[in-house]
Amino acid sequence: MESMVPKPLEVIPTHSAFGLNQYTAIYTSQTANGFEEVGQFLADKIKDKINLRLSVNESDAGSVERIIYINQSDSTALDGKESYQLYITKDSVILNAKTAEAAFRGVQTLRQIVPEISNDTLTEHPMWLIPTGKIIDRPNLEYRGGMLDVARHFFTVKEVKKYIDLLAYYKYNALHLHLSDDQGWRIEIKSWPKLTEIGGSTEVGGGEGGFYTQEEYAEIVSYALKQHMLIIPEIDMPGHTNAASVSYPILNGNGKTPKLYTGMRVGFSTFDTRKDTVYAFIDDVVREISALTPGPFFHIGGDESHVTKKKDYIYFVERVEKIVQKHGKRMVGWDEIMQGDLDKTSVAQHWNTEKNALMAVEKGAQIILSPAKKAYLDMQYDSLSKHGLHWAAYIPVDTAYIWTPKKFIAGIPEENILGIEAPLWSETISTGSELEYLAFPRAIGYSELGWTTAENRDWENYKIRLADQAPFLERMEVNYYPSKLIDWKKSKHTERPILKD
Repeated sequence: MESMVPKPLEVIPTHSAFGLNQYTAIYTSQTANGFEEVGQFLADKIKDKINLRLSVNESDAGSVERIIYINQSDSTALDGKESYQLYITKDSVILNAKTAEAAFRGVQTLRQIVPEISNDTLTEHPMWLIPTGKIIDRPNLEYRGGMLDVARHFFTVKEVKKYIDLLAYYKYNALHLHLSDDQGWRIEIKSWPKLTEIGGSTEVGGGEGGFYTQEEYAEIVSYALKQHMLIIPEIDMPGHTNAASVSYPILNGNGKTPKLYTGMRVGFSTFDTRKDTVYAFIDDVVREISALTPGPFFHIGGDESHVTKKKDYIYFVERVEKIVQKHGKRMVGWDEIMQGDLDKTSVAQHWNTEKNALMAVEKGAQIILSPAKKAYLDMQYDSLSKHGLHWAAYIPVDTAYIWTPKKFIAGIPEENILGIEAPLWSETISTGSELEYLAFPRAIGYSELGWTTAENRDWENYKIRLADQAPFLERMEVNYYPSKLIDWKKSKHTERPILKD
């Protein structure tokens, strides 16, 4: 149990074991929304891990000796919508949670402490020994996100789903999809069909590109929701808009004839921010995507609009904010948007300029922390890394982990920090395997920065727990970067010790 990532708030060991075997059954609260689905998810994952199928809520489950009970609880000890408590005795595992979302987070913890191999010396049938004890847990930050750029290079529905699986295991609750850029437009807009016919036809380096139909996008959204993760859609504007302007030149504002672009340069494109047609277009795009996307957020990009005059840029973000709000969403944008006179419900995603983050605080707005020099997953680990860039920094596994989001920028009160997000830009990658190389293991560390309190985080302890993630990553066929800073535990056939202090 000492190998858990992210590290729980409190672990109290009792030095015995719960014997998981064929006589174990899962039961859940059935009157509470979503709890039975969480129980079924746990049963599926146990089957995947150790090839043991447990029944879920079967009244005639036969000779049940031990139970795992996922319980909807109104206990005042459960603080917040993702808070859970796990009680493991020799006879039962009881997971208490107020919400199905919290129960789902607790299930990820339970998945981690089920050992991979059984101890067959105690009984005539296989038994997997889960250490007994009590775990009290809740997240440090409300928003814990990853971002995937599917615009520079397109990633399939299957590849995105696998990324969701991996992030959910480490208690992420959001995946931000960067759906448009100069090199590609990746989501079908039924009222503007050329966006995908033309704008979706290429990518960095000149590949065939691709896009999600609205049905495919809805499939991704639904898949994420089942793992209690929100999809945050981003349409980047007024810059990073060449793919849109090639599709519909009426949108273009940089005075040049737009052509399909397959390079890596930024900052050369802009919408015509004074043309009403542009805002009619944005209204349609926000409306169609918002209708497919539950959750509060719509991301409008707003970064690196270098050829948009400042007064036009400010006019644009203020007008687009009203469109986003009209369709029932909170606007999120890269930190440049805070130059506008924005509502305090809009969220700044800090990536570069501290001054912009402090302007968000002045407006009473919340901030998502994604500082490029610390949190960008597309930065190389070191000068020998096969993929990635290093314009912000080299980010080895220890550098990625050793910082405190709540204290990263002086002058930002804790209440203004919504959370942390690790963006993965895709200029230098084009396959799921390459995506995994850049994301893992650093994405595991970012999960802990979002979930675990600063007092509970320590690099020397974390790197031991990270080493123990190797069997999971191998089982999931993740092409992780085998950092030499970590003494990876490769063997899949080592018993996990009974819980220690």
